[in-house]
Amino acid sequence: MTMHSLSNAAPAVRLAAISALALALSACSMGSMFAPAASNTATLQDASPAQQDVVAGSTTALPAIATECPPIKVKLGGEALFYYGKGRVGNARDLNYQAVIDKQSRNCVVSNGLITVKMGVVGRVLLGPAGSQASVDIPIRFSVERDDVAMFSQKYDIPVAINPQTQTADFVKVVENVAIPYTGGENIIIYVGFDG
Repeated sequence: MTMHSLSNAAPAVRLAAISALALALSACSMGSMFAPAASNTATLQDASPAQQDVVAGSTTALPAIATECPPIKVKLGGEALFYYGKGRVGNARDLNYQAVIDKQSRNCVVSNGLITVKMGVVGRVLLGPAGSQASVDIPIRFSVERDDVAMFSQKYDIPVAINPQTQTADFVKVVENVAIPYTGGENIIIYVGFDG
């Protein structure tokens, strides 16, 4: 299957999924902003900011403005997921399914030395020649780095029901209330990508 054939699959369903993501993210103080894919980051383990980081960030914070919401980028190598059967990786005839990320977005609230992030992703799954699954679990990892240090990293397995007629499905995942200490001048980046 080609990426072109993916882009022609079920446009109305994709539009509905993208609209759902935009609606889910619209409750935050900043509007939905879609960022271009492509960046590079190391593979991260599950991480959350330590309590002392939160306290230190809160007590030494400089005033921050809402435009300092960190960018969200697709992790290099995490743009697509290909699942093969029979252990024949790379053989197109043995492809069970592939998944791609279509859009990613984030909103932030900046207050009291913390940037509280709400982030989301919209993607698609398409069965391959060897695929017959009615549902699949898609592994997505969201992470936040501050000056190249992981402040948050979590993998989510997203259940996706495949439409038997189109052999495709869209998925949406939103993660809320990720608080990152902020004192001013740090380089903070949000990453998302397949983790499988």
